[in-house]
Amino acid sequence: MTETHTHHHTDEPTGDFSRAAWEERYQSRPAVWSGQPNQPLVDEVEHLSEPGTALEVGCGEGADAVWLAGQGWLVTAVDLSPTALERARIRAEEAAVAHHITFTDEPLEPLIATAGPWNLVTSLYTHPERGGRWLVETLAPAVAPGGMLLVIGHHPTDPHAAEHPQLRDAAFDAAAVADALDRTAWEVSATVRERTTRTADGHERLWRDSVLAARRHG
Repeated sequence: MTETHTHHHTDEPTGDFSRAAWEERYQSRPAVWSGQPNQPLVDEVEHLSEPGTALEVGCGEGADAVWLAGQGWLVTAVDLSPTALERARIRAEEAAVAHHITFTDEPLEPLIATAGPWNLVTSLYTHPERGGRWLVETLAPAVAPGGMLLVIGHHPTDPHAAEHPQLRDAAFDAAAVADALDRTAWEVSATVRERTTRTADGHERLWRDSVLAARRHG
């Protein structure tokens, strides 16, 4: 769906976040992402006391949706690309969790209006064209009372974002987009977190993430 959502990072910039561009990208190779769940998602979700329903925005090839389903969540997984969704369905079947996941390319706003709310709403590295604040404003109504909203993306100072102007323009600061949430209704954590990964040639790479984790009051 966007530069690095529900998958692991690649080094390639994405200048066009449109449905057609993402479908073209997925069709161009047999796999775009690593197949492993994003560690920031695991870090935030694995300690939650009880799984429930989850909405994942930007599911890509399904690694995060499959991980969530394996933890007991009932997942609605959304992406722009039919090719990505088909790969995600196959991954879910291979992991024997397909019965816990509904994959869809339905537009986000009508989906939220008709199918929500969910106990967990996640969007990892989706960077929509309308920006991080729009994403938070759109996803907030999808969170059930007592539920959690988790939005993670590249921070503007992330070295990867800095290398690619298109992504740099889409990056966001968690504290800035958190202003879209009414603090009388939400408990909000907005942080910048650094982590490292190792490239295929053995070099260490720094990533700087914006992490917005918000709990709606019950």
